[in-house]
Amino acid sequence: MPAPTHTPTTHPATGSVEVRLPWWAIALPAIAFAALLLLIVGSGEAHAATSDPAISRLLERIVALVTR
Repeated sequence: MPAPTHTPTTHPATGSVEVRLPWWAIALPAIAFAALLLLIVGSGEAHAATSDPAISRLLERIVALVTR
């Protein structure tokens, strides 16, 4: 049984290729880049977070249970 062969399509060869991108393909990477840049620039103003006493007590109990 012969297998069907693929017939090549004849498209005129042009020197340029037209690529159309949707609007979000440009906007989303630009927004992500801007957000990361703002995080890097604003990191000099970061302060250490104060821990809640309840969280520290919970962690102390977990450590005590694990070390038993």
